[in-house]
Amino acid sequence: MADALTALLNEAKFDAGGLIPAIAQQHDSGEVLTLAYMNRESLAATLSSGQVTYWSRERKKLWRKGETSGQTQHLVELRLDCDGDAILLLVDQKGVACHTGRRSCFYRAVRGSDLVTIAEPLVSPDVLYPKS
Repeated sequence: MADALTALLNEAKFDAGGLIPAIAQQHDSGEVLTLAYMNRESLAATLSSGQVTYWSRERKKLWRKGETSGQTQHLVELRLDCDGDAILLLVDQKGVACHTGRRSCFYRAVRGSDLVTIAEPLVSPDVLYPKS
C-alpha cells in the first residue's frame, strides 16, 4: 500500500491549503453521496485503514467518516481524475452520508424555477449527533 500512496501523492494536485476535493460515491449503485476534502494525512489514513478519513475544514482536523454518527464509509476503490485535482472514492456507505440525516448530501434540485427538496431525512440529526 505504501507504493500506491507514494504514487498517489506524487500525482495528486493539492490546492494552496494542501487539500484536494473528494467525491464519495456508493460503489454498487453509483449514488453520489457527498463532497469533502482530503489532505496527505487523510489519504494515508484512508488507504491504510480502509475507513474513509477526510480533513475537516471547519474543525481543522482529521475526520473519520462515522466517528461520531456511526454512519461509516468503507473504501472499495480510490480513483484520481485525469488532471490529478480531484478524487473519487467508491465506498460502501453504512447508514446515511449527510449530517442532515439524508442518504446523500445532494438532496436539493433545481426543478423549473424552484430549488426543491427531493429527499427527506431518514434519521434525525439529533439521533446522529446527540448533544452531551
